[in-house]
Amino acid sequence: MAPNTTVPTVALNNGIEIPQLGFGVFQVPDAETAAAVTSALEAGYRSIDTAAIYGNESGVGTALANSGIAREELFVTTKLWNADQGYDATLRAFDDSLAKLGLEYVDMYLIHWPTPARDLYKDTWKAIERLVADGRVRAAGVSNFQPDHLKRLIDGAEVVPAVNQVELHPGLQQNELRATHAELGIATEAWSPLAQGAVLKDEAVTAIAGRHGKSPAQVVLRWHLQLGNIVIPKSVTPLRIRQNLDVFDFTLTEDEMTTIAGLDRDLRTGPHPDQLN
Repeated sequence: MAPNTTVPTVALNNGIEIPQLGFGVFQVPDAETAAAVTSALEAGYRSIDTAAIYGNESGVGTALANSGIAREELFVTTKLWNADQGYDATLRAFDDSLAKLGLEYVDMYLIHWPTPARDLYKDTWKAIERLVADGRVRAAGVSNFQPDHLKRLIDGAEVVPAVNQVELHPGLQQNELRATHAELGIATEAWSPLAQGAVLKDEAVTAIAGRHGKSPAQVVLRWHLQLGNIVIPKSVTPLRIRQNLDVFDFTLTEDEMTTIAGLDRDLRTGPHPDQLN
């Protein structure tokens, strides 16, 4: 498949375009990350999502440096860890991430969790706004923010988050949060889009997959895309990496979308954002 010929982009609220389907490296050891990211880039992915806490920014940077792909064709996201929140600490942590990635700028920088009990995310956001003004971050966003966190963050802010990256899959569809995003002009990005595999054995999903001659994972990724979500599946298996990108040659029917909508169980694979501090 020719790189990036089929992946649509989503226009963020600052006009920057992000590929709607990207590659995540959560839980990939640094030593294996360069190979996984290289496989993804060879398959045609151009959006790579990492985080300081993943401990694999260096592996991502190695793969990017060796790819031969022009920097402007890539969309690189990383995230600020909770312990580094606060104005000055954020600026230091960003410098560290950038050095590990071997880049002069990142396309998107996210606050990884709101950690509401620490109450530092507004100061943190001011530092990220400065990084945007300095041209070192193209798009600023957040991750795991609830509606009340978003509204408080935006109050008095110069920049509205471009993205909120949250746990989202058929078992946790986040309808209220997605409605808040739509109201505020924030794009929805899904982490754990396949519920770490839990949703792939669901009879409704496997039946839809059989009808389309696709895998259950491909059906769930297609569901995300048709909802308008940005999605970042993760795999270290080259075949799966390619399969996860092969979701642009079929469309789910309205009835199939409704069937998957019926799987919402408010089931989380990760912590609740109000409780992680």
